[in-house]
Amino acid sequence: MSRHTVTSARPTAAARPEAADLRRHPGTLLLAALLLGLTAALALTVRTDVANPPFQGADDRWLRWMGGPHDGLPAAPAAVLNWFGGPLGVVVPLGMLVFLLVRRRWTSAGFLLGVYLVGSMLVVQALKHLVDRPRPAHPLVRVDHGSFPSGHAAGAALLVVLVGVLLVPAARRRAWWAGGVLFTLAMMWSRTWLHAHWLTDTVAGAAAGAGAALLAWWAFAPALAREQARGRDRLPSARRAAPSGRRCAPAPRAPRR
Repeated sequence: MSRHTVTSARPTAAARPEAADLRRHPGTLLLAALLLGLTAALALTVRTDVANPPFQGADDRWLRWMGGPHDGLPAAPAAVLNWFGGPLGVVVPLGMLVFLLVRRRWTSAGFLLGVYLVGSMLVVQALKHLVDRPRPAHPLVRVDHGSFPSGHAAGAALLVVLVGVLLVPAARRRAWWAGGVLFTLAMMWSRTWLHAHWLTDTVAGAAAGAGAALLAWWAFAPALAREQARGRDRLPSARRAAPSGRRCAPAPRAPRR
């Protein structure tokens, strides 16, 4: 076997997951625990007196600031965000799921489906029925049962983390996280501007969605890193053997006698 054959058969360093990628980062777990702990603390506090929790005064003041007029320029983004967080907004995670399946990223597709179903449906709906907080009077949009937590805010934060983990390169995630925070804050504003939720409902929703997604990321980070490495390993062997674009010359043949 020639030297060229041995070299091309050996996986390159770029095709192997780095040791740092296979580790579960404690900072991710800590942030997830803090966010989920905040959600649990708010839920227990509201559950003790759903009609008048200790921070009801702050919620009332914020709702007065959101009193109106409910037309003009703010109405358009509020309507778009209400649509995005509703049933029609599921087209975004569905589109992500189709993309991952087409790319044969089975681990990522399962991660997306599991986290989205557990985070946005099981966690949020369980808290809604457990806490059973009344909504503000006269909401401007159609709402379902239970005000705590905000499903729209939870879904927005959850989606920000999922997109950042599965589709955004690690080198660009800092900018993505900053934009994701602004998007989640905009969703929280829209829910209170539409009188669909109290302010603390949106805080709990955003914390629950982001915390659940971060906890799942911490748990499945090694599996996701190995899948990304396998995807790089499926590149053509010529590109792996000569990343600079130059092909290795074949070994010279022995002269015929």
